[in-house]
Amino acid sequence: MGPKQSIATCLRKYVTFSGRASRSEFWWFMGALWAGSVVVAALDAALFGGGVDQGGPGPSPSPEPLSALFGLATILPSLSAGWRRMHDTGRMGLYVLYPVTIMIGIAFFAGLFESTGLMAQDPMTGLSGVVFIAAAVLFLLSPLIVLWWLIRPSQPGANAYGPNPHEVMP
Repeated sequence: MGPKQSIATCLRKYVTFSGRASRSEFWWFMGALWAGSVVVAALDAALFGGGVDQGGPGPSPSPEPLSALFGLATILPSLSAGWRRMHDTGRMGLYVLYPVTIMIGIAFFAGLFESTGLMAQDPMTGLSGVVFIAAAVLFLLSPLIVLWWLIRPSQPGANAYGPNPHEVMP
């Protein structure tokens, strides 16, 4: 599948979380989103100044309305394309959110340790240190695992999520 067809397919399936997306469909669309975000960021910088720091207290202003709109407009199609790509490799689409679930789990356990008083003065000691190190390793590895799944070839033949996109005639 070429870039033009991939982008059109992913935009047409804006919120379609069923079925399968071939590797080329997913990666051409992700490349187009990356290129689009670079262009939109450049437009933001040209039109709105790119958040020049005035040296005052507090965070520097960062007016990026076009980037924010682009991100909001493309979050669902990128999520649905990733979801369908996971289906194509024979995995549940929910696995594309694996790094997010790890972050939520880390926040939950950090709050639990804090509220129950299990957090030691030095967070790297005792049980909290073991949990922190394990969570940090999971946090660092989870995006790599998802990336590995996303670059895998299509599962041959039909699977639980539909026919192989390479074997289906449009």
